[in-house]
Amino acid sequence: MYFYKIAVLGSNQKPLIYSSILQISNFKIVKISLKNSEKSGVILSICDEPKFKTKEILEVCETRFTEFQCELAKFISYYYTCEIGVAFGIFEPLISQSFKTFKFTKSANLTAKQNEAYDFALRHNSSLIFGDTGSGKSEIYINLIINALKTHNQALFLMPEIALTPQMTKRLKNYFGESLGVWHSKITKAKKCEILEKLQSGDIKIIAGARSALFLPFSDLGIIIVDEEHDDSYKSGQKPRYNARDLALFASKKMGVKVVLGSATPSLTTIGKQPFYRLKGTFFESKKSFIYDENIGEVSKTVISHIKKALEADKQVIVFVPVRANFRYLICKSCGALMKCPFCDLGLSYHADQNALKCHYCGYSIFYKARCQKCKSETFEAKKIGTSEILKVLQENFPNAEITKFDRDEITTQKKLEKILSEFNDKKIDILVGTQMLSKGHDYHNVALAVILGLDDQLNYPDFRAREKTLALAMQVAGRAGRNGEGEIILQTGERDFFESYIDDYDEFLNDEKEYRKNLYPPFKRLLRILISNKNEKTGLEILNEAVEILKTCQNISIIGHGKAGTKFLAGKFRFEILIRANSHTPLINAANAIKHLPNTEIDIDPVNFG
Repeated sequence: MYFYKIAVLGSNQKPLIYSSILQISNFKIVKISLKNSEKSGVILSICDEPKFKTKEILEVCETRFTEFQCELAKFISYYYTCEIGVAFGIFEPLISQSFKTFKFTKSANLTAKQNEAYDFALRHNSSLIFGDTGSGKSEIYINLIINALKTHNQALFLMPEIALTPQMTKRLKNYFGESLGVWHSKITKAKKCEILEKLQSGDIKIIAGARSALFLPFSDLGIIIVDEEHDDSYKSGQKPRYNARDLALFASKKMGVKVVLGSATPSLTTIGKQPFYRLKGTFFESKKSFIYDENIGEVSKTVISHIKKALEADKQVIVFVPVRANFRYLICKSCGALMKCPFCDLGLSYHADQNALKCHYCGYSIFYKARCQKCKSETFEAKKIGTSEILKVLQENFPNAEITKFDRDEITTQKKLEKILSEFNDKKIDILVGTQMLSKGHDYHNVALAVILGLDDQLNYPDFRAREKTLALAMQVAGRAGRNGEGEIILQTGERDFFESYIDDYDEFLNDEKEYRKNLYPPFKRLLRILISNKNEKTGLEILNEAVEILKTCQNISIIGHGKAGTKFLAGKFRFEILIRANSHTPLINAANAIKHLPNTEIDIDPVNFG
């Protein structure tokens, strides 16, 4: 009889011991009985016979995890302080393996500067291409993939939200044809099975996908491209709270996989740690001018007149608004009370088309009765205009223009996304009003004007990365205008000095930001955020205080602060947080391990959000 340590996939339990008459190799998937139900587990190692009675393994499956996946899973378990079963639970196992070999003869033509960037990436096992919007990073990526596939069988192209970037996917398809598989949360289970089979047979060589694509069963991965490396959507908001960009860099360091990061607005963390090539300029003739509008909170005469001018010149317009719905907040004029979600400490957003108030966090929704929850008054003041309200105002001013909304309320399917983008590129839509989705790497060839509204709240948010995030977003939206010719950008802000200093010089911003963060924040220091959530406020506070007392005994860390979280009530739970700083990651991991046994506690190493 053989005895094995087994991790239950997706479970927070520590590894369990089971027996079998069969000799089973490590990282095979097995079926086991646990608490009267059948579970899937992974063999971690063979072990000595325990002193207690063990259950037998029910079934040995044909599936297993690859060496690449095992190394990543072990690192996730260690670095993000979760049980190994939780780490393995996010991976797709290998079914079979037999590679077909074929060569790609088609490559992208590169300019002299692009060739320099290409050669730079070849010389480094991990590097960053810091290239302006429209500088031709995509062509460099394609040639790097072709080069990697000369000696390896697989390549991975990561994008922040693959479902939002059909144009990039189409470009990759033009070069790699049926050898490309596209992986993201919106594809069907049947399609996922087909992609996994083809990846393992060798019919698919390149995977383009969102962060979850990193967990596919690669066994001969030659290169990982991480496009838009600065984007926060590479960071998981659920346990384990990994960052796909950082996992890719671990794969480079531990397993020798070449990793190329790319961005027009790279994060300071990456700039501080990775060798980079600065690719300036654009592939096309482009000239941009910036107009600053201080009429905050309204569609001003300046905005209307410039939209009118663009439409008269047969050009298109994009309007960025950070908030969807009609209004983000409704405030009672009589008593000043905010219409709040009963399960969250957050205002309800007003959706006029459904006459409903909705919480964009927990999904709570009620019919709008125009009556204050507190004093029963029926007069309200609306705050923070959203996409739907901007759309309504523009339709009133431009009744003959075709105006479409581009946010998550409107884009509910992949087909709808592709339809709107296709119609916009075919000039069937004149004005596109959208949220952050507008900035996600789309090519708008006839856009002469980009209007950016409502960024000041994000800029002034209590987050050390607020300046970086806001400037990156503004530059990404601005980069969509004037791709063929002259482009105008109207930035509505009360912080003109900040934007005027940096909107056209991200390099200068990075230099100044380094001075601001020195000795306090990443990349010079490491951060750990501990989040405690409980339905009972008193219990949550008790857990918080217990965690703080434990952390006071930990070495080489500083407790920056602790108390109620920025959003102190969410989805029916009271929330508390502790923020910890250290010079390196090891003391933070030790601190996380010291308190992770406490109930209702979440560990977030290298946090990107502080709400």
